[in-house]
Formats: sequence, structure tokens, C-alpha cells
Amino acid sequence: MTLAYQRLGINIDHVATLRNARGGIHPDPVQAALLAEKTGADGITAHLREDRRHIVDSDISRLMAQLSRPLNLEMAAIDEMVEIALRTKPHACCLVPEKRTERTTEGGLEVAGDLARISDVAARLKQAGIRVSLFIEPDERQVRAAQAAGAPVIELHTGTYAEAGGGEGEQLNRIRSAAALAAEIGLECHAGHGLTYANVKPVAAIANIVELNIGHFLMGEALFVGLEASIREMRRLMDEARS
Repeated sequence: MTLAYQRLGINIDHVATLRNARGGIHPDPVQAALLAEKTGADGITAHLREDRRHIVDSDISRLMAQLSRPLNLEMAAIDEMVEIALRTKPHACCLVPEKRTERTTEGGLEVAGDLARISDVAARLKQAGIRVSLFIEPDERQVRAAQAAGAPVIELHTGTYAEAGGGEGEQLNRIRSAAALAAEIGLECHAGHGLTYANVKPVAAIANIVELNIGHFLMGEALFVGLEASIREMRRLMDEARS
């Protein structure tokens, strides 16, 4: 049985990380986004962090001006980021947890324990016509809280699965269960974080996950084979898993 087509979103943050390591304008994350579009990306993701460690405000403006595919703006659920989103009007905003000391996002958003605030942010974004997604752990409590917060989309954190070593089966079952629950209660389900050529197929094969968002690994592979080749190989593996 062939499953429905699964979208691939490409995260371009770490092109900006490399640019910012030296300053200047090269390499340009917008150029990477345009190349990803040309190669078949279904959308582009960019995380505008409070400390601007990779993507910066001008990148968002240029992406909005030049992209033909949807922009998914990852951001913390804070007033500064909400105001930027309301001003730039990306297609979607994915609310994520953010710690100043973390190297990368360490887990999912605590929606259940912060429901009133997350609901307020989601409502402000939705009122502006921006699709809201919540980056959460594959946990029933968080999935149901996302629904209560009014978010139509969730993105399941796959980092624990990716790092599980011998525990991939248990973690994969958590992802399957959360994706099934999301479908049951009417939420669109995405997934991402830590996905590579080696571990993507079991996640891509989950019927209820309609989109994967992948970045760091593909940008690393691009150093050796080029960005187009790295994206095409990920697309091939996803399509193989769906068939």
C-alpha cells in the first residue's frame, strides 16, 4: 500500500549559523532556501531565536519577499516574536521552547502546564491568518493540551527517538501513538528534530504524519555532496518509506 504524499520542510538555520561564525553575508540562508525550493522542498523553516544566533530579522523579511513556498517561522511564545510574526505574516508559526543556554531545541513545548499563555499566543496569531503549530513531545497529555490551546497543527519532537540507541522501538511507538491520537482528534501532525538518512524511514512510514521538517543533518551533508543532492536523497528515502 502506498501512503499519501508526505511534505518535506527544509530548515535553513544552520546556513545562517555558518554565516554568523565569521560575519558578513556568506553563505546566504535565503539562497539556500531558494535552492531547496528548486530541489522540491514543500516549505522552508527558519527559527528566529531571541539571541539571533543564526537567523536574523532581515533574513525573515527577505524570505517573505522571495519565497514561493510557505515559510514556517519557528519562535518562542513571547511578545517580541509574536509582534514580528504579526508584522511579517509568515504562512505558519511553530511555537517552540527556547533556552538561552541550549545548543539546539532540547525538547517539546510544555503546553499542558502553560495552557492559558499558549492559548493566548495561538489566538493572536490565528486572528492574523497565520497557521499555528506547537512543537511538543509525543505524549498524550501534550497532544490533548495542543488541541485545547486551539492549535490546528502539532509537530512531534523526534529528538529522543533519534538519540535513543537501543530504545528506538519504544520511542517510535510513542510517536506512532501520538500521531494516531492527533488524527483522531482532528489535528494535523508533523514531526522533526534529529532526523537523518539512517533513522528517517520509520518516522516517514507513519501514515498520520503529513510533514517532516529537517535541517541540520541536510546542511551538514551538503558540505560533502551539495544541498540539492542531500535533499533529493532525503526525499527518496521518505518516498520509499511511504510506498
